[in-house]
Amino acid sequence: MSEFKVATRYAKSLIDLAEEQHLLEEIKNDMALFVQTLKANSLLIAVLRNPIVSSSKKAAILVAIFSGKVQAATLEFFKIMVNKMRSEILYETAKEFVEQYDQKKHIVKAVIVSAVPLSESNRKEAMETVKNAKGGEVILEEKVDPELIGGFILTVGDRQFDTSISNSLNKIKKEFDQKSAAELV
Repeated sequence: MSEFKVATRYAKSLIDLAEEQHLLEEIKNDMALFVQTLKANSLLIAVLRNPIVSSSKKAAILVAIFSGKVQAATLEFFKIMVNKMRSEILYETAKEFVEQYDQKKHIVKAVIVSAVPLSESNRKEAMETVKNAKGGEVILEEKVDPELIGGFILTVGDRQFDTSISNSLNKIKKEFDQKSAAELV
C-alpha cells in the first residue's frame, strides 16, 4: 500500500478520535504546528525517516520538542505511530489531517500571485470569486512576483487561472515562433 494511502487512513482515524474526544480544533492546530515545525527543520524529518534511529529515541525526541505545546492525545498519537514503525509517514499524515479537516469544515485555500501587492478591493474580489465557485470559507495566500508585469495567477486546488501579462506575451511569442517556423517550411 502506498505511503499516501496509509497516511490518509491514519489521518482519518485521528480525525475520528479527535471528534470523539471533542478536540478536533486543538488537534488540527497541533498537526499544523507539527507540519510547520518539520518544514522548518529537515533534520527532524530525516530522523523520523531513518530506520537506524530507534523507536524509543524518536518518541523521546518528539516528546521533548512537543510536550506542553500539543494535546496529550496528539503526543500519544505520535508515540503510537513511532511504535508501529510508521514514523516515516508522520509528516504526510499530519498534512493529510489538515487537508481532511479543511474539507470537513469547507475551507478552501487559494494562492494568488500578482505583479504588485493586491489592493483591498482586489483581495475581496478574489476571495468572493473563489467563494462563489467553491463555497465555504476562503483562505487566500498572497504572493508578489514583479516578473508577471501585470495581472495575476490564481491557484485553487489543482486549477490555475493565469491572467498575467507575461503569460499573454509568452503565448504571442509562441504563436509568432510557430508561424515563422511554418513559413520556413
